[in-house]
Amino acid sequence: MAASAGDPSGVGKKARVTRMFDSIAGSYDFLNHLLSFNMDRVWRRKAIGLLRENPPVRLLDVATGTGDFACAALRLAPEEIVGLDVSEAMLAVARRKCRRKGGPTRLEFITGDAAELPFGDRSFDAVACAFGIRNFEDPRRGLGEFFRVLKSGGRTVILEFSKPSPGFFSVLYRFYFHRLLPAFGGLVSRDRQAYAYLPASVERFPEGEAFLELMRGQGFSCCSLRRLTGGIATVYTGEKSPGPADGRGQPPAETASMPGTGEEGIPAQ
Repeated sequence: MAASAGDPSGVGKKARVTRMFDSIAGSYDFLNHLLSFNMDRVWRRKAIGLLRENPPVRLLDVATGTGDFACAALRLAPEEIVGLDVSEAMLAVARRKCRRKGGPTRLEFITGDAAELPFGDRSFDAVACAFGIRNFEDPRRGLGEFFRVLKSGGRTVILEFSKPSPGFFSVLYRFYFHRLLPAFGGLVSRDRQAYAYLPASVERFPEGEAFLELMRGQGFSCCSLRRLTGGIATVYTGEKSPGPADGRGQPPAETASMPGTGEEGIPAQ
């Protein structure tokens, strides 16, 4: 894979991210829950709640990591959940953790690239991605693949870190996020670079309305976002409108507010 623009190492972002997550897989869950004060669990539940109105039969969880979202989504009782990730070390943790949680749901974890999903067109009723899309080498291409594998009428739910609005809380949060979190995360995981990458990647990510525009550009309609916990995280949704054409194109100018999760919602403009 070609190196990312401005990457002097000659190693593409996908390869670097894969190595990084392979190196921290063993401590990832512990640090995720500790450093977010368990709010990551709350955010996943809110995102999953946005699929309750039309529970999916088949759900794809892209960048599944250690499988937290996939396992939590079992409460939707789909027939099948597929978790996909580039890091085999993270998937090994997911398989161990979720081995006895599937019940009647078929739960499978596979290695794969979001830029080239190994599934046919219109394969899933819902596609989810939690805290992963900012790590994609090309988020537009990933969104295009989400759209391609969604069935008509299907929904994507994307949960990602974001930056809180300016103010006193923002000042405190940025000090914690940029100073304390990388230091402690690096100490425990023995990979300070991985936890320095987290705030840097959030700063670069096109959040809010800019991300909604990326979604619309790949064909999604009814695009909406909801800020969580003062804007620390944001959940985005978009739909693949029923119709004869499933390719990318200019989506209709629709708006939709997201059903209540008790947080600030911003509909598409």
